[in-house]
Amino acid sequence: MENSLNQLKPERLWYYFSEICKVPRPSKKEEKIASWLMDFAKQHKLECIRDGCGNVLIRKNASTGYENRKTVILQSHMDMVCEKNSDTIHDFDKDPIIPRIDGEWVKATGTTLGADDGIGIAVQLAILESDSVSHGPLEALFTIDEETGLTGAFGLKPDLLKGRVLINLDSEDEGQVFIGCAGGKDTLASLPLSLEPAPDGFSAFRVNLTGLKGGHSGDDINKGLGNATKLLNRFLWNASSDFGARLASCDAGNLRNAIAREGFAVVLVPVAMVNDFKTSADAFHNDLVGELHVTEPSLKFGLTPVAMPSTVWSESLQFSVLNAVYACPHGVLAMSREIPGFVETSTNLASVKEREGRVFITTSQRSSVESSKKDAGDMVASVFRLAGAKVEQSQGYPGWKPDPGSELLKLTMKSYKKLFGCEPEVLAIHAGLECGLVGAIYPGMDMVSFGPTIKGAHSPDERLNIETVNKFWDLTLEILKDL
Repeated sequence: MENSLNQLKPERLWYYFSEICKVPRPSKKEEKIASWLMDFAKQHKLECIRDGCGNVLIRKNASTGYENRKTVILQSHMDMVCEKNSDTIHDFDKDPIIPRIDGEWVKATGTTLGADDGIGIAVQLAILESDSVSHGPLEALFTIDEETGLTGAFGLKPDLLKGRVLINLDSEDEGQVFIGCAGGKDTLASLPLSLEPAPDGFSAFRVNLTGLKGGHSGDDINKGLGNATKLLNRFLWNASSDFGARLASCDAGNLRNAIAREGFAVVLVPVAMVNDFKTSADAFHNDLVGELHVTEPSLKFGLTPVAMPSTVWSESLQFSVLNAVYACPHGVLAMSREIPGFVETSTNLASVKEREGRVFITTSQRSSVESSKKDAGDMVASVFRLAGAKVEQSQGYPGWKPDPGSELLKLTMKSYKKLFGCEPEVLAIHAGLECGLVGAIYPGMDMVSFGPTIKGAHSPDERLNIETVNKFWDLTLEILKDL
């Protein structure tokens, strides 16, 4: 098939990426991929351990002549973000991802690709399989649940890993080497789903907001992308104020670590105001196009008449949710005072969902400053407490403090310049990497993170740049040879 990945090189890396795409691996449902990895280890006669929380560790002896080198840990995560467009039929628990070549990119159709972090896994497996790659003793660590809770990294035991040098294969910008990351936490608000009979003399409409790019709630938070949850709520708030609209249902956004791409609601408006309501919707669409045409050229907003529902939200619930979501901040809260252009603190208003008799509003906060992370979470919590919501906050995870004097960093920079004739950027990232937790469990662990270029991570627009995968592979092998 013309678009199959078997035409790409390095052949075995792309082979394994294709195979990984066939194995369902949603966060918290990693049994299939874990079993597949353990079967790989058995087939290649490699030592394999499954720890108590589900992480997989595969060990490989050093190449001949490299027995006295340092043990190096190559680390990735098994799970992937499972996002799809609303018109795409795909069951992430059962269906394979179908990768395809589109010019210089590898993409999926209507779903996330899972290059985050399937391409990291593929590099590990291609190295573990190879008899020609030069390396010291290797430990390949595959963690679970990186995307929704960092459960695997939290559950690491201090006696599992022998190495004290770790290469994290979970970054998304070739030419950049990361030596630090933000910490994060979640703030979840909920209110009882109080309903009452739908009023007479109203017409019902489904409000549809689609076509936004979405993206990573850390890496993309400063790119001016539209947030479907915020934008939909803005329309509903004005419809409530201007037309006495009643809200029957709301389903906006999806994953806590993704910028919301789509939002839907069913609203009722008085029959006498339907024409004015339609005119306001057209005007709102034009406003959004005017505001977001640069970053969101595919934005779509409109109304669809629907059958009258039997119930609507109570007036008090509608007032509380619409006002709280409008007041809730989203986006960059502070830029770093130390690193030019680096986001220090942010918050993501991820979703508004109805389930189990409650309305849930999910948000997440990130910061490279621990006290600022707490402050951001508390600020969001206060907004929803004013609305009478129940608020819960996650334990959160720590950031990774940069070490500019790292020996591994020096070798990585030397290897990069040797291979490509220029030096990489050395940065911290405004996203959560497992390195922060690894460093807390294994004090003194020398770590760097790098990877190929992945755009649109955590959205169906996710795409993997083919040329940069080659550079990712070459750099990893060069470092292993010289460590």
